[in-house]
Amino acid sequence: MKTFITGATGFIGTHLVKRLAQTEHELRCLVRKTSDVHTLKELGVALITGDVTDKDSLLEGMKGCDWVVNLANIYTFWEPDKQIYTDVNVGGTRNVMECALETGVSKVVHVSTGGIYGKPEDCPFTEESPVGPVRFSEYFRTKYEGDLIAWELYEKKGLPLVMVYPVAVLGPGDPKTTGEYIQDLIHRRMPAKVFEDSILTWVHVRDVAEAIVRALEKEGNPGEKYLVGKHQMSLREINEMISEISGAPLPKLALPGWMVLLNATLLTGLANLVKKPPILKMAKDKIRTMKEGFVIDGSKAERELGITYTPIRVAIEEAIASYQGGSG
Repeated sequence: MKTFITGATGFIGTHLVKRLAQTEHELRCLVRKTSDVHTLKELGVALITGDVTDKDSLLEGMKGCDWVVNLANIYTFWEPDKQIYTDVNVGGTRNVMECALETGVSKVVHVSTGGIYGKPEDCPFTEESPVGPVRFSEYFRTKYEGDLIAWELYEKKGLPLVMVYPVAVLGPGDPKTTGEYIQDLIHRRMPAKVFEDSILTWVHVRDVAEAIVRALEKEGNPGEKYLVGKHQMSLREINEMISEISGAPLPKLALPGWMVLLNATLLTGLANLVKKPPILKMAKDKIRTMKEGFVIDGSKAERELGITYTPIRVAIEEAIASYQGGSG
């Protein structure tokens, strides 16, 4: 099968391309002019220069393809111009889905996030749980809006859509978000422990890549949703595991949640004024996400896609090795 992938140079995207490169799939990857394409070139995939905000490059990339995987997104907790979230996560999603319809591909796997559910009443929540009333970051909010567009095209235009929702993804080679969290802890850049009782659902990045591959290859599944994650662990448990594996001591100071959130609100406001990242990486969206957490039931992916979740300790060990000079 000929498969077109957006977001192929990202954390999940790189692992997905590595996985698909082991098969008979013919891969075409959309890359921006500024993207680091070293790994993709080593894997021998075809590169299409463009952007999800540019429909012409999407149409060129999808021409003759059977399947599409949409991984492109802005996944950060702060940007100097918030419009970029809407441009990519909403407008870019619309462009990918409309171009998929126009080119007649037989399947689209759109990779979203478990964070679009907000905080549902169900705990853990499943694919069919009603979404909560609030998204806790611009990333989650705009991903949710993009998802609604994709589902509308599925319902009204017959888009052959499958949705995959990863949660807190860990593993080798993540330069930001969860990877940055691990690096801050092992390099003693984390000044204090916060929200240690918050529970998130964690997953190895290779398990996410495997779920995407199996969602592509599974016959007769348009309209299906798959939450991908297994390990429900508090930040305290994750911190202790990172400390044990790396040998780095945990911060002795623990700050109350209200103080952290107040400071994050003030520092984010200042960052918005001066157009520079929040001091101490204290973005309000990041702190709210840590505070609220999310607990999912990812068993449907096990049952229907046949994936086996990797122990999260393995993900942390491999992540730390990659940051300390090992291969990712």
